[in-house]
Amino acid sequence: MRIVIGITGSSGAVYAQEFLKQCEGDKYLVVSKWGKVLLKDELGISTKDLLPYVKREFSDDDLAAPLASGSNHIDAVVILPCSSSTLGKIASGIGDTLITRTAQVALKERWKLVICVRETPLSTISLEQCAKLSRDGAIIMPISSPLYFVPKTVEEYVQAFVDKVLGVIGVRESKGWRAEELE
Repeated sequence: MRIVIGITGSSGAVYAQEFLKQCEGDKYLVVSKWGKVLLKDELGISTKDLLPYVKREFSDDDLAAPLASGSNHIDAVVILPCSSSTLGKIASGIGDTLITRTAQVALKERWKLVICVRETPLSTISLEQCAKLSRDGAIIMPISSPLYFVPKTVEEYVQAFVDKVLGVIGVRESKGWRAEELE
């Protein structure tokens, strides 16, 4: 699988880091200017620390990158975390960065586009933008971990959400609530 991961400046860097560590396949990383600040502020790392988990990193201002063209097939685009500004640009058809352009390509090509919104509370404008993108085929996943596994640590809480995203994009099946009763 070819998977693009976009990291923007909304809180939740630990989710992106864990997703990159666990996701199988060819991963292409794009980090916005504020995403880089987020990595430093929340985890004390830079994009260089994420490079062992990806096939290649592209600059968010490189609109000539192969990710900006629908002629290069991508299986999934995951924006984790996705800021409300990035959400708004995508919903408005603005592709002025590689992250927003790649999202536009995913929508037009009907590839999986997973937008992991990490804002709370959400304004009516953001809710309307989520609804619009959902109607257009995007999968909106507010960063909210399932609690039916009764996580005991922050790591388990983060893992539960990462498992959900991995299941949504088809990398692996995520364990469901009381799944053992189906066996």
